[in-house]
Amino acid sequence: MTFESLIQEYGYLAILLITFIEGETIVILAGVAAHLEYLDINWVIVVAILGTLAGDQTWYYIGRRWGPKIIARRLSWQEGAEKVYKHLHRHQYWLILTFRFYYGLRNVTPFVIGSAQIPRLRFFLLNLIGAIVWAHTFAYGGYLLGQTFTLFIDDYHKYALYVLGGLVLLGLVIWLVTLIRHRRKAREHGLK
Repeated sequence: MTFESLIQEYGYLAILLITFIEGETIVILAGVAAHLEYLDINWVIVVAILGTLAGDQTWYYIGRRWGPKIIARRLSWQEGAEKVYKHLHRHQYWLILTFRFYYGLRNVTPFVIGSAQIPRLRFFLLNLIGAIVWAHTFAYGGYLLGQTFTLFIDDYHKYALYVLGGLVLLGLVIWLVTLIRHRRKAREHGLK
């Protein structure tokens, strides 16, 4: 099985699963793959919206049910939760619309919003609008990145898979470094 066929066969599933948890990197890479005609940009956007919306709604409901208890027990979450509560009280609608774009607060925000008992319908509608804007922004950003790549390299088909593979590797490295930093920070907060 070639790298191209892997992207074509499992690309949408990868987008769905990864955007459930995080996702900017995979959506940008999928946008590049769409420009290189391995994926369809419209389906990239639809799957990214579904994945991120499902993930955020899940965290919202977990936070709504068990949020205050979990936050009280997890010292490492309290700092992030306080930041979100502060912004939530000042700019509730804007925060729900834009939290996906805040590095370091994206995963904890729907959980904290749920624990703050924000009405379900309000969160869902604003979350849906935010997911649509987010998916379009990063998918087309990746698409334009792919277009820029083809402008600079004449025979881009020779190098396209290498560049896409390199971007995937870079994305994984960034993700791992971020994960390690968060775990270290959580351990430091747990020891204090």
